[in-house]
Amino acid sequence: MVSYKRLEQNFQRLAMIGNQEGGGITRLAFSDKDWEAREVIIELMKQAGLTVRVDGFGNLIGRRNGVCPNEPVVMLGSHIDSVPNGGNYDGVVGVLGAIEALQCLEDTQEINDHPIEVVVFMAEESSRFGVATLGSKAFCGKLSFEKLEQYKDKDGISLSQAIRQRGLVPENINKAQYGDPIKAFLELHIEQGKVLETTRKQIGIVTGIAAPTRLKVIITGQADHSGATPMHMRQDALTAAAEVILQVEQLASSVGNQGVVGTTGVIKADPGAINVIPGRVELGIDIRSISLDSKQWVVSELLAAMDRMKKQRNVGIEIITITDEVPVQLSKEMTAVLQEVCSELPYQSMLMPSGAGHDAMHLASFAPTGIVFIPCKEGISHNPAEFASIDDVVAGTEILLSAIRKITRKGFSWKK
Repeated sequence: MVSYKRLEQNFQRLAMIGNQEGGGITRLAFSDKDWEAREVIIELMKQAGLTVRVDGFGNLIGRRNGVCPNEPVVMLGSHIDSVPNGGNYDGVVGVLGAIEALQCLEDTQEINDHPIEVVVFMAEESSRFGVATLGSKAFCGKLSFEKLEQYKDKDGISLSQAIRQRGLVPENINKAQYGDPIKAFLELHIEQGKVLETTRKQIGIVTGIAAPTRLKVIITGQADHSGATPMHMRQDALTAAAEVILQVEQLASSVGNQGVVGTTGVIKADPGAINVIPGRVELGIDIRSISLDSKQWVVSELLAAMDRMKKQRNVGIEIITITDEVPVQLSKEMTAVLQEVCSELPYQSMLMPSGAGHDAMHLASFAPTGIVFIPCKEGISHNPAEFASIDDVVAGTEILLSAIRKITRKGFSWKK
């Protein structure tokens, strides 16, 4: 039986690691606090009877052998790193919920046919190295040594250096790729939105994951005296940037009914003086959707608009694509299993897309993959106010437990 008290205590333990004044959590990937939290997770895995190992990227893997240890593994997982001054539920729900589910099997000495593994993926957040889901990318063979050298944090420390500082060998990144067959992958996560709370549903069963195209746009004009330069003689990089920002909003809104969203989350204007016309502006733009065609249309129209703007405003515009990922449709077979579980327990559930990316998106091409959402208060995430009730965490964990009981049976087959 899933333990309300045990889950609550484990959340409290992790909340103490990286806690900030004001209640936020900061556990950047490969930091001391991240490593301290890993030690707690290793302890909990061992208590649940799991054998723990670490792969070439630092991903933690806890294994419960089954009666048929050579059969494909049923896998659960998420992450424990955070954004700066974030919350204690994003990612953590999926890790602690998975461990609790296996602790329940250990408590009753329940037998599973297929082996089960819990994976804690490193560096899911893009906060430190500017790229998200690095651990699951490495796990799926999508991360090269060259990228480890290329990605750097604000202090100039490369991902390769950070890995080496933790006693790992970045040159062996290819050994992080998981080589064995996977029967299924499940991730429990907070919604990071308001849909479940608004509709009063306790469980969301995810049908697909939106993927981002992220652009760095550098606009170069001419820095001049704000009082001595007539309006018609200006090459104002910031007013050009303002047009770009509005274009992002307008284009994304025009196809918003297709699940497209656009955000300009970074604006850096130089020289940053009130009496100087900005000569250089850097923008960080995020466009994402569950529809690849709609997302590509927005990006294409935005690029065309910026090309016109260069001539109209006599500015330079450099566009760097940081990432361009493909939306993921999750397994209909897994969706059916999760719906069945919810009806049996029973929990009020709904099918829904995920606007945020998750580690599960990389596993979806390897095995039937499912994501279970639980509500988070007011939809707030990546924020000290991030909160999920233990009642909802327990509900999500019970769904994981029931699902793996079905899927790990040797006679189990996916319904078409």
